[in-house]
Amino acid sequence: MTMSRFIERYWERIVEAIYTHMFYVLVSVAIAFVVAFVIGVSLSRVPKWAAVMIPALSLFQTIPGIVFLGVLFLYTGMRPGTVIIALAIYALFPILKNTYVGLVEVPAEYKEAAKGCGMSAIQSLVRVEIPMALPTIISGLRMSLVYTVSWATLSAMIGMGGLGDFIYSGISSNDNRLILAGAIPAALLAVICSKLIDIVRIKLIPKPLRRDLK
Repeated sequence: MTMSRFIERYWERIVEAIYTHMFYVLVSVAIAFVVAFVIGVSLSRVPKWAAVMIPALSLFQTIPGIVFLGVLFLYTGMRPGTVIIALAIYALFPILKNTYVGLVEVPAEYKEAAKGCGMSAIQSLVRVEIPMALPTIISGLRMSLVYTVSWATLSAMIGMGGLGDFIYSGISSNDNRLILAGAIPAALLAVICSKLIDIVRIKLIPKPLRRDLK
């Protein structure tokens, strides 16, 4: 079968897999962002807790994704929620850590200036600290989003679709075309997500506060 015939044959399945893949990515990262942001802000108010909680939460990053997804599958079954929960937990740590670091690294003189202007602790957080921490927070979001695009391929391991279906089918059948049909769109999605975060950075962060996201 020629490559053009292959694409024609699998095109609808590839498009459906891309939609499924991005659904898992966007929903899980959105949940992770809300949870991580709240925890990160809370820890920045009580840094001594962060010395315990951040290393503890980082342990999840050391667990192989397939192992964690398999254990979770035993309790929640074969459903989209299983994939979303697993991905959200993995996506949480980069955002949480960067939120915490960004807030605690805001220079003390700016906090004192906000206090001297009569701002409450909440006003200082919203008007001064979060805007100054945005470059670091968005860097964590970018990292989380790009990583989650690759982690989402694991959804195929419990029969929940996504681009991983093509990758694992290609590996099991020794068909490089199937592997590429999953790997190339996944790589392109990661690049697109990274560029979209760059656009968000430009829109949200004042030019004097911008710095390269790594």
